Amino acid sequence: MSDKLDDFVNDLQGRIFEETRAAYGELGFERWRNPLYQGAMQDAHGRARLKGTCGDTMQLFLKFEQGRVVSASYLTDGCGASTVCGSLAAEMAHGCTPEAIADITGETILELLGVFPEEDRHCAFLAAATLQEALSDYMRHTILDADSRIK
Repeated sequence: MSDKLDDFVNDLQGRIFEETRAAYGELGFERWRNPLYQGAMQDAHGRARLKGTCGDTMQLFLKFEQGRVVSASYLTDGCGASTVCGSLAAEMAHGCTPEAIADITGETILELLGVFPEEDRHCAFLAAATLQEALSDYMRHTILDADSRIK
């Protein structure tokens, strides 16, 4: 009896993987299965938390050294699409200057993915908006720190 159940579960999982790979593309599928850069960052220089139109919450954390991102991570309470997009937004920020981060948009994330379901595209824009807000947080702190040193 357990062999039949195991066969059923394996078949079902295989079909889910095939459907997800077709919908998200290879990169999206890999990030869905093994998200990178997931987790909170206590010593972040810039951080943001936004809620998307779908109700998913995305958090993004940035750490800078010598004007470049040396570490980026994200958290989401959302669906697989939010996980994929948060992971890619954090990856794209690594090594970037603030100016380069400012150029990362939802479209940039979608272009990297290549294939993504129409109904999940908003997740790329949520990830990009959260990244931009984390950058703004970093810039606010940088300007405030510079102002306090001048006085």
